[in-house]
Order: sequence, then structure tokens, then C-alpha cells
Amino acid sequence: MHESTRPLLRSALTLLATAVVTGCSFIPTYERPVAPVATGFPTMGSTTSPQAAAADMSWRAFVGDAHLRELITLALANNRDLRVATLNIEQVRAQYQIRRADLFPTLGVATTGNRQPDGSGGTSSVYSVGLAMSSWEIDFFGRIASLKEAALAQYLASEEARRATQTSLVAAVASTWLSLQSNDQLLSLTQRTLATREDSLRLTQLRFDNGATSALDLRQSESLTAAARVAFAQQQRQRALDVNALTLLVGQAVPTSLLTPGTPAVGSEPLLRDVPAGLPSDLLERRADIRQAEQQLIAANANIGAARAAFFPRISLTASAGTASSSLSGLFKDGSWGFTLAPQALLPIFDAGRNQASLDSANVGRELAVAQYEKAIQTAFREVADALAGQATLVEQLRAQEMQTAAEADRFRLAELRYRNGVASFLDVLDAQRSLFGTEQALLQTRLAQQQNQVALYRALGGGWSE
Repeated sequence: MHESTRPLLRSALTLLATAVVTGCSFIPTYERPVAPVATGFPTMGSTTSPQAAAADMSWRAFVGDAHLRELITLALANNRDLRVATLNIEQVRAQYQIRRADLFPTLGVATTGNRQPDGSGGTSSVYSVGLAMSSWEIDFFGRIASLKEAALAQYLASEEARRATQTSLVAAVASTWLSLQSNDQLLSLTQRTLATREDSLRLTQLRFDNGATSALDLRQSESLTAAARVAFAQQQRQRALDVNALTLLVGQAVPTSLLTPGTPAVGSEPLLRDVPAGLPSDLLERRADIRQAEQQLIAANANIGAARAAFFPRISLTASAGTASSSLSGLFKDGSWGFTLAPQALLPIFDAGRNQASLDSANVGRELAVAQYEKAIQTAFREVADALAGQATLVEQLRAQEMQTAAEADRFRLAELRYRNGVASFLDVLDAQRSLFGTEQALLQTRLAQQQNQVALYRALGGGWSE
């Protein structure tokens, strides 16, 4: 390298180092919006611990049944929605790496060969080999850094999206499995009731044939028997739908052994553990879909910085260093080495309002992200409040329905006893039988609602995405 070129090279390197170190940013200072909800949940008298957060409880700790745990494990391994969310993370991570790479120059080996007439009837040749850097944008005003920050936030948002998908998946598998257990119990109840009503119908038909009862009693018995058959067919269909739903959630055929609860050991954990409600501030820190919305807000905020930087000069640098010669044999000889340095600055003067429109769009994008973030918080708050309302009332409803079912069972026993002793009519027996069946069905459905409400509360509080 010629001695006269060294000061120029040192000055260029100094200029580049200064540009990298002193590069500024036009990203607005980020401030988390104030949560547009109350400072506490309307717990309706339920006792909750403000120090605990449901997201700290892994789904394995929440679910006590071994078969349900194994089913959820299969779903986490095979569910296609969760797989798509995971692949989205990889795709967005690659986009972030692309934005990050834009901060650094791209170097490559460049070789050229040129032969052309020299104007005197001959041909001149020029050959060159060396390292080349083409159009590296020096990020004086933070445009590329802003885009990198936006890409990073989108990457983090995709991770939160996967966690939110896992939370929903765990809750969906648990809720559907509980529905299947309830339908199995309803099927068993209906089967027993149908057998009892068919026996009663045969007895009534015999009594009618012998003139011991009226046609009205016979028709009432036939109606109740047909109603039980209708309920049995409906519950068979609903059970099949639950199995189909579980198959889709798990992503494969569900082993038959996992469709029924495991045998509880003495002193074993309950089917589902109670969940502490915590405070609304826990939702902001732990619930994955809210954190996803906040990362998208951070990305929209960073896009404003990139849009602002577009109003300032865009400085790029093209450089090469290597050897050149008029013959291939002279490429690497002394005196053939050299370099070129070509900086370029482009200051926008007229762009028909393109940059301003981009900035306006970025500002609106941030406002949209703020609204979506606030809506995510309000939706989460409502879901938690609904689940807490269910927690406060379903236990009492279940207790009352257990008492009602016990009373209806005793009523049916007494009505049947009075009928056999000739004190009451057969219509009293049929009415008591119909009422008992209805209350037994309602009891099972309320128990299912209470269990599914536990699952809904766990999901609403942000549980289910950690192991």
C-alpha cells in the first residue's frame, strides 16, 4: 500500500468508528399504558391470596389425574396449532437475524476481467481480485437499529403467542376430557333409568291388559320410556363428539385407556387443584397473550423511529481492496495492490409525501397497538371476573342440587311405596321418577360446570404455559 494512502485510510476508519458509536435513535421513549381496569377482581366473597400467581403453578401441578396429564403431554407433542406457533417463532427469529445483519457490512471476494479496444487498433485488458463491500448503510440516524428493535419485539411476541397457544391447548384438553367424563356418567345414569322405565312399562302394560290400570297410566309410562331413549341417543352422540374433539386436540388417535379417569390412590391429589386469583397486575406480567400484545406495541413504537430516520440523509459506503493488473500473471506482484473507498449520502428533498405518509402510518400503527393491548387486558380481566363469579356460586349451587337430588330420590321411594300400598296413583310415581331423572342430570351438569370453571380460571389467570 502506498504511504500517501494510509492517512486517508485511517481517517475513513475513524469516521466509520465514530458513526457506529455516536449513531442516534429516533424511537420514542416507551411507556407502558395504564391498565384500563380496576385494581382488584370482583371476587364475590371468594378467598384468594394476593401474593400468589396462577402462572407460577405448572399444569402438571394443577392437574391431579394421571390419565389427563398423559393426554395433555400427548397434545403438547402432537397438536398442529402448537406446532404452527412454534414454527412461527423460528420464522420470526430468522427475520430478526436478517435485520440484525443489516447493521454490519457484507464482504465478498470480487473478481473482474475487462478487455476492450484501446483506440489504436489494439486491445487493453484489466484484471482485478480482492475483497469488496457494496452499499453498506452507515446507521447514523438509527433507521436500521429501529427496524432491528421492531424485529426483536416481533420475535418476542411470537414466543408469547406460542405460550398463549399452549395455555389454550391445556385448558381445551382438560375441559373436553371433563366433558367426556360427565357424558359417560350421564350415559350410565340414563341407561339405568331406561332399564327401570322399561321394567315399569312392562308392568303397566300387564296391569292394563288385566284391567288393573287405565290407558292414561300406560301412555304416561310409554312417554317416559321414550324420553329416556331420546336422552340416551343424545348422550351417545355427544360422547362421540367429545372423543372426536380430543382426537383433534391431541393430534393423534386417543388411547382408550386415557379416556377414563385413573384410579385415585389413598391420599392422592384432587382431580384439579384450587387456583389462587392473585392481583390484576399479575396478568400484565404473567398472561402470555397480554405480553404478546405489549411486545407488538413495542414493535410499533420502534417502527416510528425508523420512519423518523427516513427524513435524514442515508449514508452508504462502497469499498474494495485488492490487486489489479493488465495481465493475469501480474495480479499479485508488488505495486499492483490498492483500494477504493466511495461514500455516498442521499438526502431526501422531494418524495411526493412518501416519508410523511410512512411516519403517519407508523403513528397510527402504535395507536392501534395501544388499543389492542388495552383490549387484551380488559378481555383478560373479564375472563377472570367471570371465572371468579362461577367459583363463588357454583360450589353453593352444587351443594343445593345434591340436597335436591337426595330429596327427589326419597320422594320417588315414598311414591312407589304408597302406590304399591294403594294409597297413591301411578301418576305420582311417574312424576317422581321424571323429576328424579331431571335433578340427577342437572347435578352431573353442575359438577361438570364447576370443574370446567376451575380450568377456565386457571387459563384466564395465565396458567398452563410453563412446565
